[in-house]
Amino acid sequence: MSFLVGKPLNWAITAAAGSGFLLFGYDQGVMSGLLTGAAFTKQFPSIDTTEGGNGSSSLQGTVVAIYEIGCFFGALLAFAFAEKLGRRLSIMIGCAILSVGAAIQCSSYRVAQLIVGRIVTGLGNGINTASIPVWHSELMKPNSRGKGLSVELAINIFGVMLSYWTDYGMSYVRSEAQFRFPIAFQIAFALATIALMLFLPESPRWLVAHGRSNEARHILWRLQPSARLIEKDHVVISAELLEIEQALSEEKAASSGGISFLALFKKSPQRFRRRTLLGIGGQFMQQLCGINLITYYAPVIFQKSVGLSHNLSLLLAGFNGVAYFLSSLIPIWILDRLGRRNLMLFACIGQACCMAILAGTVSDGSFGAGVVAIVMLFLFNFFFAIGLLAIPWLLPAEYAPLAIRTKAAALATASNWIFTFLVVEITPVSIDSIAWKTYIYFAVFNAAFLPVIWFFYPETKNLSLEQIDKLFAGDKVLLHWRDSMGDGTGSFTYAATEVNNNHEMARRLSLGVPASQEVVDKNQAQCTHVGE
Repeated sequence: MSFLVGKPLNWAITAAAGSGFLLFGYDQGVMSGLLTGAAFTKQFPSIDTTEGGNGSSSLQGTVVAIYEIGCFFGALLAFAFAEKLGRRLSIMIGCAILSVGAAIQCSSYRVAQLIVGRIVTGLGNGINTASIPVWHSELMKPNSRGKGLSVELAINIFGVMLSYWTDYGMSYVRSEAQFRFPIAFQIAFALATIALMLFLPESPRWLVAHGRSNEARHILWRLQPSARLIEKDHVVISAELLEIEQALSEEKAASSGGISFLALFKKSPQRFRRRTLLGIGGQFMQQLCGINLITYYAPVIFQKSVGLSHNLSLLLAGFNGVAYFLSSLIPIWILDRLGRRNLMLFACIGQACCMAILAGTVSDGSFGAGVVAIVMLFLFNFFFAIGLLAIPWLLPAEYAPLAIRTKAAALATASNWIFTFLVVEITPVSIDSIAWKTYIYFAVFNAAFLPVIWFFYPETKNLSLEQIDKLFAGDKVLLHWRDSMGDGTGSFTYAATEVNNNHEMARRLSLGVPASQEVVDKNQAQCTHVGE
């Protein structure tokens, strides 16, 4: 796809990132509907916790949650090797490993083999989730980076929804295909992601970091909205390339020339430690808010907490997935307008209320309370999709400077998976043991996140990755961009403005009309500003 430039290239990049995260979402949701299926419980009776089953809820939690352990170690593999391999190759390797794990799972006849398959699948997904957001963020324009990541995470939720409906459709099949096909189906998405990555560019920032500035220049040119109207040595591309090179040089100097694990937690003028911890904190909030309580166990909650039948629980989980997906589309239009902080605060307030009401209604146990509980589960997904779905995946790539971005994002991803493991491991035991009180501590967590977001998380909307560095570079961390620091719309804006001015002058000259002095002066001012 080297012929793609401008918007078509940007959409192709988003499609590839979305394909990888569709795979991630599908794999997250697919087990939820299989756990209570007749064919699955017959094949694996030791984890059958349905009515009449004698399986262990603890072992069931382990089988589901061991996937997160694989993801955790996959993210650590990305921490160790992804910077050397590059973003694209890391993603392709992750998809290949995931495919092997899915094949092991769908051919399982014993719980032990199922566990091994889930660990291998997790390794691949851990590499992907550490690499894809970084690759995607580094190829996006400042004023569309939030939109691009929101599209990616919306596709992720489409994957969750697809898994729910696949499980529901296959629940009518009485053979072992009831659970083997849904697990194997994810391999198709892995192969699609590999195929797309073969034809898409590497991150220009990674290329600069590895001394391949000429290739980076070519990719920066291809990413321009009006690439066909400008040359590769255009002043805007040169300015952007210089900005990346200077930022990298400063970051390497701040880390004493080496980027080790300790460099991420080193006190430095670039504030590596704080920026790394903010990325980890975003992932911590995403998981401890309770979303995977619903994503992994929605049918189980509908059956055990609300008291619905198996078939109706699967059907409601499917509709919940549809509502979740539709909600995830909203940030595409508002994330780069309203900003990261506002949406995170909105989400945590809504989620805390939903969990508190859910605790009260489940404890009541009446039919009316059960209906309200179902509504709260749907509403929780709405609030989460608005403010905590895409943003925690975006922030590690935005906050971390180029010199440590791969490692910081991988560490944040690893923390995501270890916290997810915690939630998924304890959920079935918690529901069995303390029932409705399970939802209380998630309500408390969500309320506790509000002051953390308000006092510690800088706003990054419409800022270039290099401009975000400036928020952390002064005497204290700035929570908002200040007008005194210059234009806060990112260097890409100038490229589009200047190209439009040039195009207007060319149009006037072709018609024999002299270009207005206002257009000429504006064009010269833009060139001067970009070249500074």
